[in-house]
Amino acid sequence: MLSVTTKTGDLGESGLANGKRASKADPVFEVVGSLDELNSWIGLVVTQLDPDFSIQQQFLYTVQSTLFDIGAEVAMSPKTKLGNQALEELETKADELQRTMQDHWHTKFLLPGGTESAAMIDITRTVCRRCERVLVQYSQHQALSPLIVKYLNRLSDYLYILRCHVNAKALYNEKEFEVASK
Repeated sequence: MLSVTTKTGDLGESGLANGKRASKADPVFEVVGSLDELNSWIGLVVTQLDPDFSIQQQFLYTVQSTLFDIGAEVAMSPKTKLGNQALEELETKADELQRTMQDHWHTKFLLPGGTESAAMIDITRTVCRRCERVLVQYSQHQALSPLIVKYLNRLSDYLYILRCHVNAKALYNEKEFEVASK
């Protein structure tokens, strides 16, 4: 039996993709962990989407693979670099979804939620934003490709659009944010 347990991290260190060891307290692992959390939330979203959203499910699998590539690049893999194609595909998919909702597009802030699937996408979007903040903070001390930050920024946009699309397909009447009167 092949064991997942290597015991190499028992003293608080872990290996980077370039073979070097670093403390688990190193900020690189906060970024990689945040990417892993985001990827897991996307996995949950995929399981919750209705079969009518099979195109979006398949694209989210692509996003998950891209997040693994980003994690490898952040962990200093000498073999993995995010390419422009991933960003371009993400932007194209976001534009396609947005075009399908032209009549239902909102210009104001919407309250998170709606359908259960849309609510999960909202949570995933906020995890993506947090991951982006952690990545930007890390990039202030470690050189990273600006493409990675762009990708996460566009991914949160895509997730917002997907959430709106899911609610629109369910004919959910979005609740717009209104400033409370004093």
